[in-house]
Amino acid sequence: MITEPDDARRFLAHLPVGERLPIPEDAAPSWSIFPYEPSEGGGLRVRPLDAPELPEPPRHGEAGPAECHECGRSDEDCVWTDEHWRLRAFGEPHGLPAVLLLSPRGHHDLLDLPPARAAELGPLLQRVEKAILGLGGIGRVHVNRWGDGGAHLHLWLIARPEGQRQLLGSTLPLWMDVLPPLPAGLRADTLHRVATALAADGGTAHV
Repeated sequence: MITEPDDARRFLAHLPVGERLPIPEDAAPSWSIFPYEPSEGGGLRVRPLDAPELPEPPRHGEAGPAECHECGRSDEDCVWTDEHWRLRAFGEPHGLPAVLLLSPRGHHDLLDLPPARAAELGPLLQRVEKAILGLGGIGRVHVNRWGDGGAHLHLWLIARPEGQRQLLGSTLPLWMDVLPPLPAGLRADTLHRVATALAADGGTAHV
C-alpha cells in the first residue's frame, strides 16, 4: 500500500484490519474507572460502585504552578507555541493520526481562564483542527476536556482516521492504546506538518 505524505490512506496502512487485537495490560479495562469487568459466566458486567470519597483528593497542580508538570514543561517539548498557548503531542505510542493537547501557558483551569485567553480559545481550537484536517485522511477531530487528573487546563484534540468508522465518537480514546502504534516516521512528519501549518498564522513550530 502506498504511504506517501499526501496519501489519504497512510494512517490506515499500519492497522491490522480483520485481526483480533490483544488488550494491553495497562489498557482501559484494567483501570478502576472502567465501568465493566469480566463476569463469571463470560462476557462483561457493570462494576459495583465504590463508596464516595469526600472531600476529593487534590488534582495534580492544584497547589499552584510550583508543583505543576505543565508549567515546568519546556517549549522544546511542544509541537507549537505562542505567547499565551502551547500545543504538545501525547507522549505515549498510539495508533491514531494525531493526539494533541492544547494548554495555556499560565496556570489556569477553564473556570479561571482570564477573559483574554478565553476569547482566544475558540479561534485557536479552530486553527488546530484546521491544521489536523489539512493532513488529509482525517475523518474527524474530537475535542475533549476532562480535567480530573490535572488542575492545569488541557484540551485533547484526537484525530480519527478517515474511513475507520468503528472508531466513531466516544470510543476513540479507548482505541488509542489498543491499536498498533503509528510508524515513527509518519508520526514525526504529521507533527511537523501540523506545527508548520499553525506557525504560518503565528507562533513557533518546534518539530
